[in-house]
Amino acid sequence: MTYFDYAATTPMSEKAIQAYQLCATNFFGNPSSLHDVGSSANNVLEQCRQKLAQALHVEAESIYFTSGGSEATKLVILSAIKARMHRGKHLITSELEHSSVLNIFSLLEGEGFEVTYLKPDYNGEIDLLSLKAAIRHDTILASIQHVNSEIGVIQNIAELGKILDSHDIFFHSDCVQSFGKIPLHVDELHVDAISISSHKIYGPKGCGACYLSPKQTWKPIIPHTTHEHGLRPGTVDVPSIAAFATAVEERIEVMHDEFNKVEQLREHFLTQLKKNVPQTVCEGNSLSQLPHIIGLRIPSIEGQYMMAECNRKGIAIATGSACHIDMQSPSSTMTAIGHSKDEAKEFFRVTLGKHTIEASINHLVDIIKQVAKQFY
Repeated sequence: MTYFDYAATTPMSEKAIQAYQLCATNFFGNPSSLHDVGSSANNVLEQCRQKLAQALHVEAESIYFTSGGSEATKLVILSAIKARMHRGKHLITSELEHSSVLNIFSLLEGEGFEVTYLKPDYNGEIDLLSLKAAIRHDTILASIQHVNSEIGVIQNIAELGKILDSHDIFFHSDCVQSFGKIPLHVDELHVDAISISSHKIYGPKGCGACYLSPKQTWKPIIPHTTHEHGLRPGTVDVPSIAAFATAVEERIEVMHDEFNKVEQLREHFLTQLKKNVPQTVCEGNSLSQLPHIIGLRIPSIEGQYMMAECNRKGIAIATGSACHIDMQSPSSTMTAIGHSKDEAKEFFRVTLGKHTIEASINHLVDIIKQVAKQFY
């Protein structure tokens, strides 16, 4: 099967697999144990924490390991709110967020919090003025993603962060899709917290991390939690974290060259697709998009049908975020940027990664052309 769903997950790299095996064999101890076996595991854990900190340009003490990007987001948002709810109960997010974020805000609305959902423009970009207009005296937290997983739009996090910082509002950004693909200098983004994930960058599933600014206060969701400095309960998975840190090092090393390669592949794909299927619509503004993520529509053809036909021909594409695909509902990103439900159901997504080659892209174009011929 030819894989074009790298935004959903990535295959583990050989080096990450080797790191996991080595650590699971030689450093299997509980890092919280006081004997030498535990201390050895803890030394590995702290070395990995330092590697992630270097990749993000932050201090090691600000990195917390989690079971993935979704848990990182949940822990950051709820812990930050718990420390600030005495100041107010108004929150800000956007209609474009990943389901893991939107579900948290939905939960909080049921607990008496008021949420303002910022509406993006037709290209998926959040307007700075709309953020300014949403801020109230009782606003305590905002969460806005860095890169959208369906159309790849890159938000201007630094400018959004400046506005929120000037009002002393805690700012979290979901950076799961951007980390490892474009440089993240957290110290320049004006954020208080970010979430990242291992399996999006050729590391293992079930592992992630968050950055939490040492300058900000937070309270544990569960009192008396001891792991990860009180942020998260549960024994830390050192082998997975070692594999994650290894994947991070690999991504940082090749990031620039791979970005250029993916940019060229994207341009080739869209040029050939437009030539062979001129009805194709590419969503978003290419000037503010991650090239790895390509959101598409072909009028009158449902995305689910396109995905099924590609799958039948041995090609894996998607119809949106894998985390809520089983709901069979129209793409929430498409409706957020102004499309009708019928148009949203036409959406399908092609995402590129380190194993993508031009020959595979040409084959994908041929398959899409064959499907389109059934309708045009």
